[in-house]
Amino acid sequence: MNIEKKTVDPSTHVGHVIDPQRPVLSISMERRGAELVTRHAHLRGQLLYAIRGVMRTSTDKGAWLVPPAQAVWIPPGVMHEVEMTQPVSFRSIYIDPAYNDGLPDSCCVLRVTPLLRAMILEASRIGNEYAKGSAEWRLMVVIVDQLQKIEQFPFHLPFSDEPRIRRIIDTLTENPADDQTLAEWATHAGASERTLGRLFLKHLGMSFGSWRRRLRLLEAMNRLADGAPVNEVAFELGYASPSAFIAMFRENLGEPPARFFNESNRNRAADART
Repeated sequence: MNIEKKTVDPSTHVGHVIDPQRPVLSISMERRGAELVTRHAHLRGQLLYAIRGVMRTSTDKGAWLVPPAQAVWIPPGVMHEVEMTQPVSFRSIYIDPAYNDGLPDSCCVLRVTPLLRAMILEASRIGNEYAKGSAEWRLMVVIVDQLQKIEQFPFHLPFSDEPRIRRIIDTLTENPADDQTLAEWATHAGASERTLGRLFLKHLGMSFGSWRRRLRLLEAMNRLADGAPVNEVAFELGYASPSAFIAMFRENLGEPPARFFNESNRNRAADART
Protein backbone atom coordinates (compact mmCIF):
# COMPACT_ATOMS: atom_id res chain seq x y z
CA MET A 1 0.00 0.00 0.00
CA ASN A 2 1.32 3.42 -0.98
CA ILE A 3 1.01 5.92 1.83
CA GLU A 4 1.57 9.64 1.43
CA LYS A 5 3.72 11.26 4.11
CA LYS A 6 2.95 14.76 5.32
CA THR A 7 4.63 17.03 7.84
CA VAL A 8 3.24 19.73 10.15
CA ASP A 9 4.63 23.25 9.75
CA PRO A 10 4.64 24.91 13.21
CA SER A 11 4.92 28.37 11.68
CA THR A 12 1.45 28.12 10.11
CA HIS A 13 -0.41 25.46 12.12
CA VAL A 14 -3.12 26.61 14.56
CA GLY A 15 -1.92 24.04 17.09
CA HIS A 16 1.09 26.29 17.70
CA VAL A 17 -0.85 29.51 18.27
CA ILE A 18 -0.74 30.58 21.93
CA ASP A 19 -3.62 32.94 22.68
CA PRO A 20 -5.63 32.61 25.92
CA GLN A 21 -8.22 34.98 24.42
CA ARG A 22 -9.14 32.09 22.10
CA PRO A 23 -9.33 28.94 24.26
CA VAL A 24 -10.23 26.69 21.30
CA LEU A 25 -8.97 26.77 17.72
CA SER A 26 -10.09 24.26 15.11
CA ILE A 27 -9.46 22.75 11.68
CA SER A 28 -11.56 20.52 9.39
CA MET A 29 -9.97 17.91 7.14
CA GLU A 30 -11.01 15.43 4.45
CA ARG A 31 -8.44 12.76 3.48
CA ARG A 32 -9.16 10.63 0.41
CA GLY A 33 -6.31 8.11 0.57
CA ALA A 34 -3.71 6.51 2.81
CA GLU A 35 -1.67 9.12 4.65
CA LEU A 36 0.87 9.36 7.45
CA VAL A 37 1.30 12.64 9.31
CA THR A 38 4.88 12.26 10.53
CA ARG A 39 6.07 12.78 14.11
CA HIS A 40 5.27 16.20 15.51
CA ALA A 41 3.96 17.92 18.64
CA HIS A 42 1.70 20.92 19.26
CA LEU A 43 1.94 23.72 21.80
CA ARG A 44 -1.80 23.29 22.32
CA GLY A 45 -3.53 20.10 23.39
CA GLN A 46 -5.36 18.41 20.50
CA LEU A 47 -8.69 16.59 20.34
CA LEU A 48 -8.76 14.62 17.09
CA TYR A 49 -12.37 13.64 16.25
CA ALA A 50 -13.14 11.05 13.55
CA ILE A 51 -16.39 11.62 11.64
CA ARG A 52 -15.67 8.92 9.05
CA GLY A 53 -12.92 6.32 8.87
CA VAL A 54 -10.41 5.09 11.43
CA MET A 55 -7.17 6.80 12.48
CA ARG A 56 -4.25 5.45 14.47
CA THR A 57 -2.22 7.80 16.66
CA SER A 58 1.16 6.55 17.89
CA THR A 59 3.72 7.83 20.40
CA ASP A 60 6.80 6.24 21.95
CA LYS A 61 4.54 4.85 24.69
CA GLY A 62 1.94 3.15 22.52
CA ALA A 63 -0.86 3.46 19.97
CA TRP A 64 -4.43 4.72 20.19
CA LEU A 65 -7.08 3.73 17.66
CA VAL A 66 -9.68 6.41 16.86
CA PRO A 67 -12.85 4.71 15.54
CA PRO A 68 -15.68 6.59 13.81
CA ALA A 69 -17.50 9.14 15.98
CA GLN A 70 -14.85 8.99 18.73
CA ALA A 71 -11.83 11.16 19.50
CA VAL A 72 -8.29 10.93 20.82
CA TRP A 73 -6.85 13.49 23.23
CA ILE A 74 -3.16 14.40 22.70
CA PRO A 75 -1.67 16.64 25.43
CA PRO A 76 0.53 19.58 24.44
CA GLY A 77 4.14 18.73 23.71
CA VAL A 78 3.56 15.00 23.11
CA MET A 79 5.38 13.76 20.00
CA HIS A 80 3.01 11.68 17.88
CA GLU A 81 2.14 10.58 14.36
CA VAL A 82 -1.25 9.95 12.80
CA GLU A 83 -1.85 7.18 10.26
CA MET A 84 -4.90 6.84 8.00
CA THR A 85 -5.20 3.77 5.76
CA GLN A 86 -8.64 4.61 4.33
CA PRO A 87 -10.62 7.76 3.48
CA VAL A 88 -11.10 9.81 6.63
CA SER A 89 -13.11 12.89 7.57
CA PHE A 90 -12.10 14.53 10.84
CA ARG A 91 -12.19 17.67 12.95
CA SER A 92 -9.43 18.78 15.29
CA ILE A 93 -9.79 21.25 18.12
CA TYR A 94 -6.78 22.69 19.93
CA ILE A 95 -6.94 23.84 23.55
CA ASP A 96 -4.77 26.75 24.69
CA PRO A 97 -2.38 25.75 27.54
CA ALA A 98 -4.05 28.31 29.83
CA TYR A 99 -7.06 25.93 29.96
CA ASN A 100 -5.19 22.65 30.57
CA ASP A 101 -6.17 22.23 34.23
CA GLY A 102 -8.35 19.16 34.64
CA LEU A 103 -7.61 17.75 31.18
CA PRO A 104 -5.92 14.33 30.80
CA ASP A 105 -2.13 14.44 31.05
CA SER A 106 -1.63 11.49 28.69
CA CYS A 107 -3.10 10.36 25.38
CA CYS A 108 -6.48 8.65 25.55
CA VAL A 109 -9.51 7.87 23.39
CA LEU A 110 -12.67 9.61 24.59
CA ARG A 111 -16.32 8.68 24.19
CA VAL A 112 -17.79 11.65 22.34
CA THR A 113 -21.23 12.45 23.72
CA PRO A 114 -23.93 13.91 21.45
CA LEU A 115 -23.47 17.27 23.22
CA LEU A 116 -19.70 17.34 22.73
CA ARG A 117 -20.06 16.19 19.12
CA ALA A 118 -22.45 19.04 18.38
CA MET A 119 -20.10 21.55 20.00
CA ILE A 120 -17.06 20.26 18.05
CA LEU A 121 -18.96 20.69 14.79
CA GLU A 122 -20.19 24.14 15.83
CA ALA A 123 -16.64 25.20 16.78
CA SER A 124 -15.47 24.14 13.32
CA ARG A 125 -18.30 26.14 11.75
CA ILE A 126 -17.49 29.24 13.81
CA GLY A 127 -13.82 29.19 12.87
CA ASN A 128 -10.94 30.79 14.72
CA GLU A 129 -11.85 34.48 14.78
CA TYR A 130 -14.06 35.29 17.76
CA ALA A 131 -13.93 37.81 20.59
CA LYS A 132 -13.47 37.11 24.30
CA GLY A 133 -16.82 37.30 26.11
CA SER A 134 -18.85 36.64 22.94
CA ALA A 135 -21.36 33.79 22.60
CA GLU A 136 -18.78 31.97 20.47
CA TRP A 137 -16.13 32.35 23.20
CA ARG A 138 -18.51 31.00 25.84
CA LEU A 139 -19.16 27.92 23.69
CA MET A 140 -15.41 27.26 23.49
CA VAL A 141 -15.12 27.46 27.28
CA VAL A 142 -17.96 24.93 27.62
CA ILE A 143 -16.10 22.57 25.26
CA VAL A 144 -13.12 22.64 27.62
CA ASP A 145 -15.45 21.98 30.55
CA GLN A 146 -16.97 18.96 28.78
CA LEU A 147 -13.55 17.50 28.03
CA GLN A 148 -12.86 17.33 31.75
CA LYS A 149 -15.86 15.03 32.30
CA ILE A 150 -16.14 12.52 29.47
CA GLU A 151 -15.46 8.80 29.64
CA GLN A 152 -12.31 7.15 28.28
CA PHE A 153 -12.38 4.15 25.91
CA PRO A 154 -9.98 1.16 26.12
CA PHE A 155 -8.34 1.84 22.75
CA HIS A 156 -4.76 2.17 24.02
CA LEU A 157 -2.14 -0.43 23.11
CA PRO A 158 1.03 0.19 25.16
CA PHE A 159 4.49 -0.42 23.68
CA SER A 160 7.87 -1.16 25.25
CA ASP A 161 11.46 -1.37 24.05
CA GLU A 162 12.33 -4.03 26.63
CA PRO A 163 14.06 -6.54 24.29
CA ARG A 164 12.54 -9.72 25.73
CA ILE A 165 8.99 -8.55 25.17
CA ARG A 166 9.57 -6.32 22.14
CA ARG A 167 9.97 -9.39 19.93
CA ILE A 168 6.62 -10.71 21.15
CA ILE A 169 4.94 -7.34 20.59
CA ASP A 170 6.33 -6.99 17.06
CA THR A 171 5.33 -10.53 16.07
CA LEU A 172 1.79 -10.22 17.43
CA THR A 173 1.33 -6.80 15.85
CA GLU A 174 2.16 -8.37 12.49
CA ASN A 175 -0.07 -11.39 13.18
CA PRO A 176 -2.72 -10.77 15.89
CA ALA A 177 -4.12 -14.29 15.36
CA ASP A 178 -0.89 -15.90 16.67
CA ASP A 179 -2.09 -18.09 19.56
CA GLN A 180 1.21 -19.11 21.17
CA THR A 181 0.99 -19.22 24.93
CA LEU A 182 3.30 -17.24 27.20
CA ALA A 183 5.07 -20.52 28.05
CA GLU A 184 5.71 -21.12 24.33
CA TRP A 185 7.02 -17.58 23.92
CA ALA A 186 9.36 -18.15 26.85
CA THR A 187 11.20 -20.85 24.89
CA HIS A 188 12.10 -18.22 22.24
CA ALA A 189 12.72 -15.25 24.52
CA GLY A 190 15.43 -16.64 26.78
CA ALA A 191 13.35 -16.03 29.89
CA SER A 192 11.02 -18.07 32.03
CA GLU A 193 7.25 -17.82 31.71
CA ARG A 194 7.11 -16.18 35.14
CA THR A 195 9.74 -13.59 34.18
CA LEU A 196 7.92 -12.73 30.94
CA GLY A 197 4.69 -12.32 32.88
CA ARG A 198 6.35 -9.90 35.29
CA LEU A 199 7.90 -7.95 32.40
CA PHE A 200 4.50 -7.43 30.75
CA LEU A 201 3.03 -6.14 34.00
CA LYS A 202 6.03 -3.90 34.71
CA HIS A 203 6.53 -2.38 31.25
CA LEU A 204 3.02 -2.50 29.76
CA GLY A 205 0.82 -2.33 32.84
CA MET A 206 -1.17 -5.43 31.86
CA SER A 207 -0.76 -9.17 31.54
CA PHE A 208 0.29 -10.89 28.32
CA GLY A 209 -3.25 -12.18 27.79
CA SER A 210 -4.79 -8.75 28.36
CA TRP A 211 -2.32 -7.12 25.99
CA ARG A 212 -3.10 -9.63 23.21
CA ARG A 213 -6.85 -9.21 23.71
CA ARG A 214 -6.43 -5.42 23.49
CA LEU A 215 -4.40 -5.80 20.28
CA ARG A 216 -7.11 -7.99 18.77
CA LEU A 217 -9.82 -5.54 19.82
CA LEU A 218 -8.05 -2.65 18.10
CA GLU A 219 -7.40 -4.70 14.98
CA ALA A 220 -11.04 -5.79 14.96
CA MET A 221 -12.20 -2.17 15.24
CA ASN A 222 -10.07 -1.24 12.25
CA ARG A 223 -11.39 -4.08 10.09
CA LEU A 224 -15.03 -3.70 11.13
CA ALA A 225 -14.94 0.04 10.42
CA ASP A 226 -13.65 -0.83 6.95
CA GLY A 227 -16.73 -3.00 6.36
CA ALA A 228 -15.42 -6.50 7.08
CA PRO A 229 -18.08 -9.00 8.31
CA VAL A 230 -18.03 -9.94 11.99
CA ASN A 231 -17.63 -13.68 11.24
CA GLU A 232 -14.63 -13.04 9.01
CA VAL A 233 -12.95 -10.76 11.54
CA ALA A 234 -13.54 -13.24 14.37
CA PHE A 235 -11.85 -16.16 12.60
CA GLU A 236 -9.02 -14.09 11.12
CA LEU A 237 -8.10 -12.85 14.60
CA GLY A 238 -7.95 -16.32 16.09
CA TYR A 239 -11.30 -16.61 17.88
CA ALA A 240 -12.86 -20.07 18.02
CA SER A 241 -16.28 -18.70 17.07
CA PRO A 242 -18.03 -15.43 16.23
CA SER A 243 -19.90 -15.66 19.54
CA ALA A 244 -16.60 -15.71 21.46
CA PHE A 245 -15.47 -12.62 19.56
CA ILE A 246 -18.78 -10.81 20.15
CA ALA A 247 -18.55 -11.61 23.87
CA MET A 248 -15.06 -10.06 24.00
CA PHE A 249 -16.28 -7.00 22.13
CA ARG A 250 -19.27 -6.57 24.44
CA GLU A 251 -17.11 -7.03 27.56
CA ASN A 252 -14.79 -4.20 26.45
CA LEU A 253 -17.24 -1.78 24.86
CA GLY A 254 -20.54 -2.60 26.53
CA GLU A 255 -22.40 -3.60 23.35
CA PRO A 256 -21.98 -5.97 20.38
CA PRO A 257 -20.22 -4.82 17.17
CA ALA A 258 -23.41 -4.33 15.15
CA ARG A 259 -24.94 -1.96 17.73
CA PHE A 260 -21.67 -0.11 18.31
CA PHE A 261 -21.13 0.56 14.61
CA ASN A 262 -24.79 1.33 13.96
CA GLU A 263 -24.50 4.09 16.57
CA SER A 264 -21.27 5.29 14.96
CA ASN A 265 -22.96 5.33 11.55
CA ARG A 266 -25.88 7.37 12.92
CA ASN A 267 -23.51 9.87 14.46
CA ARG A 268 -21.51 10.04 11.27
CA ALA A 269 -24.61 10.65 9.15
CA ALA A 270 -25.73 13.40 11.52
CA ASP A 271 -22.28 15.01 11.30
CA ALA A 272 -22.40 14.93 7.51
CA ARG A 273 -25.72 16.80 7.53
CA THR A 274 -24.40 19.50 9.88
